[in-house]
Parts: sequence; C-alpha cells; structure tokens
Amino acid sequence: MNKSSITLSISFIMLAVQTFAAAPPVPLESLKQQVTARFAGVVPTKWGERVPGVRTRLDTKDAVIALTLDACGSAKGKGVDARLIEFLIREQVPATLFINGRWIDANPELFRQLAANPLFEIANHGIRHKPASVTGRSVYGIAGTKDIGEVVEEIELNARKIEAISGVRPKLYRSGTAYYDEVSVRISQGLGHEVAGYSLLGDAGATFSAAQVKAALLKAIPGDIALLHMNHPEAGTGEGIIAAVPELKKMGFHFVRMSEYPLK
Repeated sequence: MNKSSITLSISFIMLAVQTFAAAPPVPLESLKQQVTARFAGVVPTKWGERVPGVRTRLDTKDAVIALTLDACGSAKGKGVDARLIEFLIREQVPATLFINGRWIDANPELFRQLAANPLFEIANHGIRHKPASVTGRSVYGIAGTKDIGEVVEEIELNARKIEAISGVRPKLYRSGTAYYDEVSVRISQGLGHEVAGYSLLGDAGATFSAAQVKAALLKAIPGDIALLHMNHPEAGTGEGIIAAVPELKKMGFHFVRMSEYPLK
C-alpha cells in the first residue's frame, strides 16, 4: 500500500470514528457520498474469502473455539434451529451470531431475545446478504454489491437496524457468502467493523450432514473460528454441533465469543 492509500484509509477511519461517536448518525446518503469520494478510483485487485484485512482466527494459543452462526435471511433461510439455540442456552455455550436484516424482519421477537442474552454476541451479516464488492462481482450465483455506495448500504443499514433494536452497534461484519474485495474490507473497517472470516468450515453453507459437521468440529485447533448456520433447522448443523460440543469439552476446549480475544 502506498503512502497516499495509507493516508486515505486513516482519514476515513477517523471520519467514521467521529461519525459514530456523535448522535444522531450522519444521514446515509451523506455517508455514502463521503465514502465514495474517499475511495473513488481505488481499483480492487483481490477477490475471495481471505483477502487482506479479513480476520480468520483468534489470536491466542488458549484452547478456545469461537462458534459463529450465520442467519442469512434468504427466501429459504429465514428459519431458526430452535433445538440448537436451546442447547447452547442450556449448556451455556457462547456464540457469535451473524444476523442478516431480512432474518431480523422475519423473526423480530426472537432477535430481541437473542440480542438480550449475554451468552450471544450479535454481529452484522449485511442487510441483503450480498458478497462485498465495489464492482458488482458475484459468487455462487449471488450478485455482489454493485459499487462503493451499495457496500456502505449493505453494512450500515444493517448496523443501524441492529443498534436500533438492541441498543448496541455491531463491531463485526461478515458478508453474504463471506467473499470480499480488499476495498470493501477497508470500507467495512472505516465503518467501525472488523471483517470476520473463519478458519474452520463447519457446515459448508448448511449442506453437511450431522456426521460431517461433528467431524469438522472435532478437527478444531486452538483459536479456530468455526463457520456454521442457525437458520436451517432441516440441516445437519444443529445435530452435529450438539454431538461435537461434549467431546470438544472433554478435549479441553472452551467456547468464546469472537470479541473476547484479539483477531488475526
């Protein structure tokens, strides 16, 4: 990164800090204009799940695992694995919940309950579950955000929705599909969000069987961030987690929210 890029990033981050320390927040259209002006002409060169700035692990050697559960809110993804949530609460297993705006709209009371439970940390999964691109790139047949302004909308609209309901602005963001270009990652950081990737693929988009989920989780090493889903009760995810957690505990692992450790 050259000196001008560093200066650009720092000035944008400072603007964001000032913006979100104030009340009320900057109007969305004004914020979009500010961010677009700062990143105009910056062309991304990378695309994927692990571009620079994406945090994929907990920065620790402690025997801890962060379970992260996405709720994507697609037409077939507005459900909830109630058995899994009940298990986590009963066994006092913390988790970080990446919640999409459409899922919140479909499950408003449940979202309030989850947000009020200190066992869970609420994180940002975008307002429309789009891959994070400033050029409209797509993946898995899902169209990404088309430009800088839409990246801001995707992150900021859901951040404000979560904060309006829960009283807490999320500090972590995972895009729909967990794909990014590096410019979108920098925009997310400027909006006060670390970009949360993963190191352990727990359920492959809720397509794994329970046995596959359990097997994946039992390969965990200290500091892993496991990517799983909470919005597909018909999938094997919940049963696999329920089977794996007691064995992981016997192996000496503890479960934490992502924010409890530095990220790398």
